[in-house]
Amino acid sequence: MTNDKSASPEALPALSAGLPRRKLLQGAVSLAVFPSLLASTARAQSWPEKPVRFVLSQPAGSGPDNVARIIGERLGKSLGQPLVMDNKPGGQNVIGAQTAARAAPDGYTFYFATTAALVTNAYLFKSMPYDPQKDFVPVAFVGKSPFAVLVRADSPVQSLQDLLARAKASAGKVSLGNEGPRTFSGMIARFLNARSKAEFNLASYASVSVAVQDAIGGHIDAVVADIASTAQLVRQGRLRMLAVTTASRVPGWEQVPALAESFPGFDMSGWFALVAPTGTPKAVIERMNREFNAATGDRDTAAKINAAGPLAESGLSADQVGAFLASEHQRWAQITKEIGVLPE
Repeated sequence: MTNDKSASPEALPALSAGLPRRKLLQGAVSLAVFPSLLASTARAQSWPEKPVRFVLSQPAGSGPDNVARIIGERLGKSLGQPLVMDNKPGGQNVIGAQTAARAAPDGYTFYFATTAALVTNAYLFKSMPYDPQKDFVPVAFVGKSPFAVLVRADSPVQSLQDLLARAKASAGKVSLGNEGPRTFSGMIARFLNARSKAEFNLASYASVSVAVQDAIGGHIDAVVADIASTAQLVRQGRLRMLAVTTASRVPGWEQVPALAESFPGFDMSGWFALVAPTGTPKAVIERMNREFNAATGDRDTAAKINAAGPLAESGLSADQVGAFLASEHQRWAQITKEIGVLPE
């Protein structure tokens, strides 16, 4: 029974006389599938054999790009292949998401995705050139990106309560800058308006940088912006944080209250997750998850990530990331309904 021929499908009848036909067929199928399984395992073990691409929806030099490069540098060492950043900005993350969704699911393209790309866009647009739930599979969680309500440093507004009181006393006259109704900062502004009933004048801008500069210049009363893009301005004494939009206070900014302290359940922080095109080999996803978690769990790497903006959160399995994404879809379906934002 050591001859290779004895294990071939053709030899099954001679070897298995008297066995039920179904078992014979199952045996034949197993022998036929076994070589492909071995080949798949071998490919996963040898992966990666060439550079790995991270697609981003933001330009080079942006906060997410900086974080991706920090992680990519660490991953390149552990994987033995360089991580290449492919920046595809524009279209409220749609261009980058579409690029990643259409990539070959061969384990060499991953999408460094935002909340907008994977969740909120689904509730803002009637149609998109990609499906965030069907076109991607979860790989790893990067971290949260907290936002804040800020005023210029010399503003007479001394606290969130002060800002809300002024807005309620002068309906429609106290301006709150944001990036528009279908952006993350815009939805935070509208959610705050709905919860506080403050009746802000919601001033939309084409970019957060312009909104922030108008806040510094006194052209608007306050602004909603991510901490990553405003932290340095706060440290320089040009802006002052009134509140953060996370459920609890942000490490490093413990002196700044969370909006949830005034409005229980208020939790609107952005986040980043690594996903891959649907069909990417499971063994590759599992390997990337392990390597990614090791990278973000490294003390020095985590410190660099936090300095650049998001709060590093390592350790989630791919399945746990999937469960998180599902819960975010449920949550944002309710939020967009509450603030009255309908898909267009």
